Amino acid sequence: MSDKFDVIVIGAGPAGYVAAIRAAQLGLKTACVDAFTGKDGKQALGGTCLNVGCIPSKALLDSSRQYWNIAHNLPVHGISVKDAKVDMATFIGRKDKIVKQFTGGIGQLFKANKVTPYFGTGKLLKGNQVEITAADGSKQTISATNVILASGSIPIELPFAKFDGKNIVDNAGALDFTEVPKRLGVIGAGVIGLELGSVWRRMGSEVTIIEALPDFLSVADADIAKLAAKEFAKQGLDIKLDAKLNKAEVKKDGVHLTYTDKSGEQQLVVDKLLVAVGRRAYSTGLLADDTGVKLDERGRIVVDEHCHTGVDGVWAIGDAVRGPMLAHKGSEEGVAVAEWIAGKAGHVNYDTVPFVIYTEPEVAWAGKTEKELKDAGVPYKVGTFPFAAIGRAVAMNEAVGQVKMIAHAETDRILGVHMVGPGVSELIAECVVAMEFKGSSEDLARIVHAHPTLSEAVHEAALSVDKRAIHKGN
Repeated sequence: MSDKFDVIVIGAGPAGYVAAIRAAQLGLKTACVDAFTGKDGKQALGGTCLNVGCIPSKALLDSSRQYWNIAHNLPVHGISVKDAKVDMATFIGRKDKIVKQFTGGIGQLFKANKVTPYFGTGKLLKGNQVEITAADGSKQTISATNVILASGSIPIELPFAKFDGKNIVDNAGALDFTEVPKRLGVIGAGVIGLELGSVWRRMGSEVTIIEALPDFLSVADADIAKLAAKEFAKQGLDIKLDAKLNKAEVKKDGVHLTYTDKSGEQQLVVDKLLVAVGRRAYSTGLLADDTGVKLDERGRIVVDEHCHTGVDGVWAIGDAVRGPMLAHKGSEEGVAVAEWIAGKAGHVNYDTVPFVIYTEPEVAWAGKTEKELKDAGVPYKVGTFPFAAIGRAVAMNEAVGQVKMIAHAETDRILGVHMVGPGVSELIAECVVAMEFKGSSEDLARIVHAHPTLSEAVHEAALSVDKRAIHKGN
């Protein structure tokens, strides 16, 4: 087999494996290099997202939701279950089975599309060569006309709360607890902290989340964040804002935390500590010194608007470059770069990338927040609609949250849509489509939505923009 390719992709996460498949579909001889190892010690394609991120966390979120519903949702339906128990081996095993199913699925997709996988750590050398170091230390070098860097990201570790894989863990460790911790501490009230905190709270853990920022979910719209915080508090998530962790010490009776809030220094003892303060680009050892590829002050690969590094034939995508660290953003960059390489018109609209937090209720948004528009001096108008007035949501006993739509005051073009409530991870797609086609709130207001459905909340929010919602006061 020749070691010369049209495209070599370093990294088989959502950005890398999608780029490799699309490149192969376009007739380019493609290889993909990845070193992720599954629990069985074999290559596990799919990167962080599939192995220890997006997919396994959703599996545990769903399992924990079933358990939570037995005590908190079923009784209102007249259904009672006594002495419900959880078998942790099955609980975690189901998650592992789903992960293995999908990692194997990517392997089959590689085979079907004739993508050549390499198992090892990839390093870009000068002249678009890639050095692959296997687990046993052996090396080989392959080359290509184009190299796509998709090395992903890794959790940020705090110097005073280092990961030990047992007591102080990252997202991967929090997916593999062998028993429900009686007391779980979480550092960071972002997506990972909220989702995994929710999993273990539903299973019975006392969860305390320590967040350094003074505002909850400051990246989201303030109205949506406020509603979400209220619901999380009802569920028993103790979220401490404007609180900074100073020290974490592992002792016989647990992890002893020292943090500072508005009232001064505080102490907290937990059985397990999840540190989820964010992620950083994984670029260590990725580049030889003479490649010409540049990194910014945060270790991200510097690229232009087309994900090109400025070095002929070298591209970079996903978490390793600027922009939100989202699987779907990386995937679309992978498709676009493969198409640019093949001489086609690739496209990624960063203004309409949807964000989702898979808590209960879910949180989702796309576009600008009200604060961003206000700060930019953009004239806007707002429409909202609560799920409490949606028949389907009430029938599901999940009538919490609202849809908020923001449109330009003069053109009516949709500038942002923000939601908290049941199924909003799916509802946001309709709004993204409308925004991608430069749609107006009037467009969504004129579209017939099935009744009874959750999507009626989007319809009514669009009507509300011009104060003509039917099922609430204007």
